[in-house]
Amino acid sequence: MKILKRLMPIMLCVCLIATAMTACSAGEKTDGGSEGKIKIVCTIFPEYDWVKQILGGNIENAELTMLLDNGVDLHNYQPTADDIIKIHDCDLFIYAGGESDSWVEDILKQSENGDMAVINMLETVGENAKEEEVVEGMQAEEEEGEEETEYDEHVWLSLNNAKIICSAIAGKLGEIDTENAQLYLDNYMNYAAELDSLNMQYTEAVNSAKNKVLLFGDRFPFRYLTDDYGLTYYAAFVGCSAETEASFETISFLAGKVDELSLNYVLTIENSDNKLARTIIENTKSKNQQILALNSMQGTTSQDIDNGTTYLSVMTENLEVLKTALN
Repeated sequence: MKILKRLMPIMLCVCLIATAMTACSAGEKTDGGSEGKIKIVCTIFPEYDWVKQILGGNIENAELTMLLDNGVDLHNYQPTADDIIKIHDCDLFIYAGGESDSWVEDILKQSENGDMAVINMLETVGENAKEEEVVEGMQAEEEEGEEETEYDEHVWLSLNNAKIICSAIAGKLGEIDTENAQLYLDNYMNYAAELDSLNMQYTEAVNSAKNKVLLFGDRFPFRYLTDDYGLTYYAAFVGCSAETEASFETISFLAGKVDELSLNYVLTIENSDNKLARTIIENTKSKNQQILALNSMQGTTSQDIDNGTTYLSVMTENLEVLKTALN
């Protein structure tokens, strides 16, 4: 299942790359009259917002693109020919680097833009990257043949990782635009202080919490967050799972854990239909638990951004949800 999942986007990209390269060689432009601006392409919202924060007052001199801007989940995204052209033509390309980005490798191999700077977030966090894990009760995906080690790609859901990646972004922008290198460094330092402040609030909230366990009736992309603060979790599926239906055994186990630990909440991720969470609750003794959602920022849209959504605003909202879930 996972092998097929990886191969399909790769095969699609081979066709799209050929189309995109033809368009590029024909002299098509994607900058909309933005000559002289730094062209930056980000796959998902966290990267996009971090770049905005580090550009600061110099954002008018940049052409910034977020590829997943219409609510498409990271795990279901397939690049269009126009997306590929934008990547080939950019100065800086930032992507998560996990299983869902398997299409990127072929695009970068085909690129003739030797000046493009690239940030792979999973590689950037180095030893902080964690292998995917299947915890007790979790429904594992079907394995086909020998599987290579896979890493949890949701590195942006750690405030510690956010600092590391933002530092890399500031460094790359400084290399591309040396005249404003100090501005980018200063902006990074100011933003890092905000990340540190929120990190401390998370630590204080967890330290004062009565409960240290989260239970998800959903996929679980928050391993980096729970590991940062020493929380235990149970979940139906791993963060990148394509599964939608949980087995009786998984539902029974999770419902039993809710009863055993006297949990008052079952959690989901954003945009969930809550069907599985409700089924788990219906199989508990009291059947009166509430459902809470943590936002993994995988479906953030351009409209959300226009309405003021930022990485810090989402992580602050997640903190409030966490405080409720742990008490």
